[in-house]
Amino acid sequence: MTSVGVEEEYLLLDPLTGRPAARAEQVLAAARIRSALDPEEVQHELLQAQAEVATPVCGTLEEVGGHLLRMRHALGEAAEAAGCRLAASGAAPLPGHGPVPVTPAPRYRAMHADAPILTDEQLVNGMHVHVGIPDRGLRVAVLNRLRPWLPVLVALAANSPVWNGADTGFASWRTVVFGRWPITGIPPLFADPDDYDRRTLALRESGMVRDLGQLYWQARLSSRYPTVEIRATDVQLRTDDAVMLAGLVRALTTTALRDEAAGRPLPDRQPESLAGAGWHAARHGLGDELHDPFTGRLRRVGDVVARLVEHTAEALEEAGDTRQVSAGLHRLLREGNGAQRQRRTFATSGLSGLVDLITDHVGSR
Repeated sequence: MTSVGVEEEYLLLDPLTGRPAARAEQVLAAARIRSALDPEEVQHELLQAQAEVATPVCGTLEEVGGHLLRMRHALGEAAEAAGCRLAASGAAPLPGHGPVPVTPAPRYRAMHADAPILTDEQLVNGMHVHVGIPDRGLRVAVLNRLRPWLPVLVALAANSPVWNGADTGFASWRTVVFGRWPITGIPPLFADPDDYDRRTLALRESGMVRDLGQLYWQARLSSRYPTVEIRATDVQLRTDDAVMLAGLVRALTTTALRDEAAGRPLPDRQPESLAGAGWHAARHGLGDELHDPFTGRLRRVGDVVARLVEHTAEALEEAGDTRQVSAGLHRLLREGNGAQRQRRTFATSGLSGLVDLITDHVGSR
C-alpha cells in the first residue's frame, strides 16, 4: 500500500472585519510552543495572512484524518491567541486593507518583484496530496495517467466561489488565480524521467520560472520527496472531505501504477481538451455536468463520479478505503462541496455568515 501525506494552506482573518490579517509570524510562534504541534509541521506561506501545515507520512486514511484534525485545532487555537481566525477556504472572500505583505524570505520577495499584482492577489489556499512512489520512472508514468482525472478532482474539491466580496460565478476561483502564472494547469505528457528533467530544467534556465517550486502544474514530481504531488484541489472546509480526497488521489495513483504495469494505453485526450475540461470544472464544480476523463464528452456529475469509483474500486478495496471514500463522495453529492456550501451561506447570511462558515468549520470533521 502506497504512503500518503497531505499539506493544507489556510487564511488568517481579522475576527471583526473578516479581512486577511498579516499575523503569520505571531500565529506560527504561538503554534510552535504548543505540544500538539511539531515545529516542522507548520510553515509560512507566500503572504503573511497565510499558514501551512504538513502531515507526517501516513499509511492509512485514519492517520491522515487524525493528524489534520490535531493540526487544525492547534493552529486554530494559536490563531486565536494571536488575535485572528483560521479559515479553510480556497480564496479570501474579502481583500485586505491594501496589499498583504509578503513573507520576508528571498524567494517570496523575488516573486513579488517579478509579478507584484499577481503576488498581492495570491490569497488562495490549496490542499496538496503526496503519494509515495520510490521509482522515478513510475512517478512520471503516473503523472501522465493522472492528467485526465485532474479536472474531476478540481470539481469535487472546489471551495473558493467568493472573491472581493462578490460571488465570482466560479466554483474554484483559486484555479483561475493560479492560472495566471507562467507554468500552470494540467501538466504535459512526458516520455520518461530524462524528458521531465530536460524540459523542467529548460524552463528554469530560460527564466520562465525561478525554481522548480514555480512549476504550478496541478500534478508534478516533488522536488523534495520521492512522491507525486497532486495540487489540483482547494483546501477543504471539513477534514472529512480532505481525507476522502486524499483516499481518492491515492487510489487513482495506485490504479495508474497497475495500468502502467499492464501496458494499458493512455486515454486519448488532447491538451486543449484537458485544458477546457479543467476550466469547466473550475467554473461549474459539481453544478451539473463534467467531462468524461476517457472520452472528453460532457456527462452528468453523478455518472462521472460513478466512473471514478469504478475506475479506482480495486485500489480502494485493497487499501481498506472503500467505505470511507464512498461515504464521503455520497455526502459530497448530497450536501454539496465547499463551493456550494459557501455560496448557499453567502446568499442567505451575507459576508459575515460566510466568514463564520469558513472559520467555524476549520476544526470540524
